Amino acid sequence: MRVVFLAPTFPPEMIQYTRGLAEVGAKVYGIADTRPEALPRELKPYLHDYLHVPRIMDEDDVINRATKWLQGVSVDRVLANWEPLVILAARMRERWGMPGMSSDTVRGFRDKQLMKERVQAAGLRVPKSKRCTSEREIRAAAEEIGYPLIVKPIAGAGSADTYRVGDAKELEKTLQLVRHVPECSCEEYITGEEYTFDTVSIGGKPAYENIASYLPKPIEARSNEWISPVIITVRDMYQPKLKPGVELGRNVLKALGMGDGFTHMEWFLTPKGEAVFGEIGCRPGGAHLVDQMNYTSDIDLFREWARVATWRSFEAHVPRKYNVGIVFKRALGQGRITRITGLNDWLREAGPWCVEEKLFRPGQQRRNWKNTLLSDGHVVVRHPDWDEAYRLSFAAATDITRFAQ
Repeated sequence: MRVVFLAPTFPPEMIQYTRGLAEVGAKVYGIADTRPEALPRELKPYLHDYLHVPRIMDEDDVINRATKWLQGVSVDRVLANWEPLVILAARMRERWGMPGMSSDTVRGFRDKQLMKERVQAAGLRVPKSKRCTSEREIRAAAEEIGYPLIVKPIAGAGSADTYRVGDAKELEKTLQLVRHVPECSCEEYITGEEYTFDTVSIGGKPAYENIASYLPKPIEARSNEWISPVIITVRDMYQPKLKPGVELGRNVLKALGMGDGFTHMEWFLTPKGEAVFGEIGCRPGGAHLVDQMNYTSDIDLFREWARVATWRSFEAHVPRKYNVGIVFKRALGQGRITRITGLNDWLREAGPWCVEEKLFRPGQQRRNWKNTLLSDGHVVVRHPDWDEAYRLSFAAATDITRFAQ
């Protein structure tokens, strides 16, 4: 089994997917714009061969270079797990006559307006939305949809350049912030709780499913620096409250023609108990969500995804043992971390339920909180009881404090 894997070096977790491919017996041909001498040492054992390209986002150039590089090599799969490259992978499959989702199918997972249209055509509830390419069109869409609304990129990821707009005055401020975005989606703001629905699917049917709760909604966390975002996987994901979201997610996969691999969907649960579609990608969730799912069931989804993507088989036993919370901690102030308070007390309280602690230490530079959910490091806790997992997660969010200057 020969597999072309795009961008095995970035984001950093792509090293784990490369490992998974090698461990299930694939020869991995990596393609990226990282220079060969800069490849991470831990990645090299899992690569059979590697092609350095000048710009991984230059799709036509990458396809032409890869075609010459692989002349005479029989390749079985072309894979990508980073959002900006999923269409490139589909185009390469089409160019070389390989199995996998077509570029048109993948575009339905990438273009937020197109995906809503296809999901709505299947009779599923989606927010009202409009595709906009100018300030005039955004203003017109706002008048039609009404406030509050969301303005976000058509092809974005991770809540970047996403804004909640409460009225016409806020809209004018938002227009200045999205001027660099070529296409925007203006959509109805849905009141309610926000969740994920994640799968590893074979032929569009989930072999593994997961739900995680965003606390608070990503749009709120993106708007307030003082918030340390919390995400908790739900051990009892098939409870009656969440059943509408599971059904919605499975139907969305059918509506969009999902094939093999990861999906990451976001959806809303309204106060009336209605599940409303948000958006979906045919790739794994970022921000350590796959690590959370691994801790939930004590499995290795990096390897199981690889088994699905190559051999179309999922072999892991997946009991849902724990609710797993990850807390992305933001420091107070700007510059370098100077001190930490509350960490030792929280670690004693969490005891064995803390499974990761990777907070930035004094001397390290703060990240720009607007550019990354990862903030200034994280802690991960797990517990079989939801209330206790919730309590420990929010104790970390509120009681651990780091100062920067």
